[in-house]
Amino acid sequence: MRHKRLKLSALLLLGIGLTGLQAQTAVPASGGKAKGTGGSVSYSVGQVVYTTNSGANGSVAQGVQQPFEISVIKGIKESITVSAYPNPTTDFITLEVNEFELSNFHFQMNDINGKILQSGKIVGSKTKIFMRNLVPATYFVRVSESNQQLKTFKIIKN
Repeated sequence: MRHKRLKLSALLLLGIGLTGLQAQTAVPASGGKAKGTGGSVSYSVGQVVYTTNSGANGSVAQGVQQPFEISVIKGIKESITVSAYPNPTTDFITLEVNEFELSNFHFQMNDINGKILQSGKIVGSKTKIFMRNLVPATYFVRVSESNQQLKTFKIIKN
């Protein structure tokens, strides 16, 4: 009788401990969205595949997806176009700003915890930000003009 209680208690504690487990996360190497006459699908390269669904017209492998995000703050000079490429990257990104007067434009690169890794002034229409010495992770590049944030880019470094 005492062994049964001990086994039951151990099983109960093990069950409670397993409820706190969480799934894996992964950073994809690349991805995108494909559209056709039959519909659309988003995809990522470098993910673990969990299930594959097949039908008469083809098949789809389902796995973990990580979104690619660019946030734009509305109400600030609509004529300014800012882009960051290539994304994902391995060595550097290029910030391209199409604006006549660049005297007050700055960038700031943060890690996922908000720590400032790089910052500088944007002096030309194309500015390179070197990332070769950074570890593979997700970074945020904020472009601002006179302390007013214009755009934030989510950059994936492989």
